[in-house]
Amino acid sequence: MKFGPVPASEAEGALLAHSQTVAHGRIAKGTRLSKDDVAALSRAGIEEVVAARLDDEDLTEDEAAALIGAALKTSHLTASEAATGRVNLFADAPGLLLPHRETIDRVNAVDPAITLATLAEFAPVARGRMVATVKIIPLAVAGSSVAAAIAILNETVAMRLAPFQARRVALIQTTLAGTQPKMLDKTRRVSDARLASAGSRIVSEMRCPHDTLALAASLSEAAEADLVLVFGASAVIDADDVVPAAIRKAGGTVDHLGMPVDPGNLLLIGRLDGRPVLGAPGCARSPKENGFDWVLDRLLAGLEVSSEAIRKMGVGGLLMEIASRPRPREAEEGDARPEEPSVEIIVLAAGRSSRMGGPNKLLATFDGQPLIRRSVETALAAKNAEGVRVVVGHMRDEIVAALAGLDVEIVDNPDFAAGLSTSLKAGFLASHDADGVLVMLADQPLLSAPDLDRLIAAFTGEGKGAIVAAADRGERRNPVILSTAFAAAIAALSGDVGAARIIAAHPEALIEVEIGAAASVDVDTPDALHAAGGRLQIESTKGA
Repeated sequence: MKFGPVPASEAEGALLAHSQTVAHGRIAKGTRLSKDDVAALSRAGIEEVVAARLDDEDLTEDEAAALIGAALKTSHLTASEAATGRVNLFADAPGLLLPHRETIDRVNAVDPAITLATLAEFAPVARGRMVATVKIIPLAVAGSSVAAAIAILNETVAMRLAPFQARRVALIQTTLAGTQPKMLDKTRRVSDARLASAGSRIVSEMRCPHDTLALAASLSEAAEADLVLVFGASAVIDADDVVPAAIRKAGGTVDHLGMPVDPGNLLLIGRLDGRPVLGAPGCARSPKENGFDWVLDRLLAGLEVSSEAIRKMGVGGLLMEIASRPRPREAEEGDARPEEPSVEIIVLAAGRSSRMGGPNKLLATFDGQPLIRRSVETALAAKNAEGVRVVVGHMRDEIVAALAGLDVEIVDNPDFAAGLSTSLKAGFLASHDADGVLVMLADQPLLSAPDLDRLIAAFTGEGKGAIVAAADRGERRNPVILSTAFAAAIAALSGDVGAARIIAAHPEALIEVEIGAAASVDVDTPDALHAAGGRLQIESTKGA
C-alpha cells in the first residue's frame, strides 16, 4: 500500500484518507474514489487529497475486518457488519466471557495493522453486550497478514461464551441474638437480584440459629436445590467454624476457605450431595461487586471452581481502596452498617402520543393487556423498589382506569402539554424521601422486573449521589436512576426534555448497566408498536 498526498485529478481508484466536503455533501474517509468523486473534488476546488493506493494483495480495512470477524464467530457470539475497519462481536446470551489469552496475543503479534481486543477474562455479560472488537488500523492491510491471523484463529478458539444456566438456589441465613430481620430481608433482596441477571432463582429460604447442628439440619433440607448459599451471622474464620463444621456434619466436604479477593476474603466453597455450597462473606450482603460474585458467576455458568482457580484470583483481586472500607468486624456485624440507599420508581405516562397519529400508545394492547398496565406491573414486580407512582396527564381517566386494582400512587401533571420535563418534575416532587428515583418510560414493552432490579442494585451499591443508566450494546438508553441530590436541577428543567443535560454534566456520577434491547426498544410510532407485538386500539382523543 502506498499512502500519502496525491493530486485529486489522479486519485481515481484510491482510498480517501480524510473526509472531504463537496457540493453534494461529504465524501467519507475510506471511500474508493470514483470518476464522479474526482470530478466533485475538482468542482469544490480541492486540488490534493491524502489517499492510499493498494497493492495487488492488499485488502481494504473493511474486507480484512470482515474476514477476521468471521473467523472469530463461535457459539453464542455474533459478529457485526464491517464498518470503518471494525467488526464488533456481541453475546447472544447472558454468560461469562472466556477469552484465550495466548491466541489473542498471537493474533495481535501478526501485524500492528491488525488488533483484537476483548473484555476481561470471566467478565459477566448480558445478552447483546459487546464482548470483543477487531480493528484494522490503516485503510488497508496485506492479505498475507490477514491470512496469518485467520490461520491462528482456525487452530484455537480465541474466545467463547459460557452461558448462564438456570439454577434452583437455596438460601440459608443463620441468626444470633442481635441479628436484625431487616438485614436478613435485605440479603434476600440482593441475592434475588444477583441471581435474576443469570436466569436463576431462590426456590427456598431458611433461617436458623447460628449453630452447627441447626445449620446442618437446614443444609439437609435443601435437597431440591442445585446450589446452596449460606450467609452466616458471624464470619467464617476457621476450618472448624460453624458453617464448615455444619457442611461436614450434613455429609458434605469443604473444598476451600478464603480467597485473595478483597472484599470477599472470607468465602468458603464446599459440596453436599454433589451440589456446590457457598459460604458467603459478609460483603455479599451488599450488591456491590466482591469476590463472592466471581465464584458465584462461574458456578451459574456451569464452570468448576477449584482451589487452584481461587488462589489465582489475587491479581486484580483488590476491588476497593482499603482505606475507604470499614474494618472487617464492623462490616460483618451489621449493627454499625449504614442504611442502604432506597429507590422509588416513577412511570411517566402523561404524554400525548403525538407520533402515533391519534390513538394513545399506552392503551395499545400486548397479549390482550394495555401497555400502561403491563409497564406498571413490571415496575411493581421489581423486588428492590420502595414504591411505584405513575405520572398521568393526557387521557388521564382512561390511563387510571387501565391501572385499576394496582398498588400505585397516581401523580397528576396538568402541565403535560408543555413537555416531558413537567412529568419528570411532578414525579420528583412526589418522591417520599427516597435517595434515588428510577425514571421509567411507560412505552418500553421489553423491560422486565429483573432489569429494573439490576439498575437498582447498581445504584444501592454505589451509594447516594449516583446516576445509573440502562445501556444497549454500550449506548446509553432508558430507564435512568437519578439521585434525589439532583432534585434542584430537575426542578430547573423546562420544555420537552428529559435529564440528558444533567447526566452529561455529571459524568463522574454515571454508571451504565447493560440490559440489551430492552433499554432501547420503545413504541413511539405505529410501526414500532406493531414490530414489538402491540396492537393499536381506536380510542377517543379525550383530554388532548
